[in-house]
Amino acid sequence: MAAPMSDSRKALENMEPAVLPGGAAPYGNFPDYSRFHPPEGRLRLLPSALLSRLFPEQREGPLLGLDVGCNSGELSTALYRHLLGLQESRSCPQGSMAGMDLRLLCCDIDSELIERAKQRSPFPDSISYITLNIMDPNTREPLLRSYLDTFGRSAFDLCFCMSVTMWIHLNHGDRGLVTFLSCLASKCTYLLVEPQPWKCYRAAARRLRKLGRNDFDHFRSLTINGDMVENITKILTNDCAMELVCCFGSTSWDRSILLFKSSRPNTCGN
Repeated sequence: MAAPMSDSRKALENMEPAVLPGGAAPYGNFPDYSRFHPPEGRLRLLPSALLSRLFPEQREGPLLGLDVGCNSGELSTALYRHLLGLQESRSCPQGSMAGMDLRLLCCDIDSELIERAKQRSPFPDSISYITLNIMDPNTREPLLRSYLDTFGRSAFDLCFCMSVTMWIHLNHGDRGLVTFLSCLASKCTYLLVEPQPWKCYRAAARRLRKLGRNDFDHFRSLTINGDMVENITKILTNDCAMELVCCFGSTSWDRSILLFKSSRPNTCGN
């Protein structure tokens, strides 16, 4: 049974909408998001040798990762360090995990958060940040294809989707969620997903109401609801030709981290 939430933790969660510019942040684009859900809460669940386990064979060129909904880049940088076994004091990837080279393309819908990520990045040669509405195929496809073409690749090795699915679901409905997951599944070999539980949907809608704003367009019509870990697993395994490899456990804020693997050749369609 999970430990009861501390008073300080409750206070942080309760004050979040009030102290963050933009109020409810309808796309999840909270400034200073990492103050409330620090990267360490996720990294402690991921094996430090995850990359070498997933990609044990030597290969030409770097491993390519796509981080969708990267916010201002704190988690992207932390994931990069963790996966390559870099210490916090190191800003150079030389001598990293088994000599592996990892390149990350990180995207977010909020251009201000992306600019902040670019300014703060300690790895500008290895981590790229772009403003992108991942649900717009007219901009998504050329941008992702251009990045992959740079490395002579047709797909990413690993995709990160950390606490993004709810915002896609609320803003684009059931069909949008399925389309989003299908898109990611078609563009990577491995997909690491951290779905928000249904209670987070209710909390997001409640924040909008408290601010006197209109409700999310799709919230009351969502038929994919309840156990979101189960729902997203079903979509990815039944509709997207992926298999569940591992559940790494849950964060202290009650979100599971799931790893899926593609069971078909990657395609980069819409």
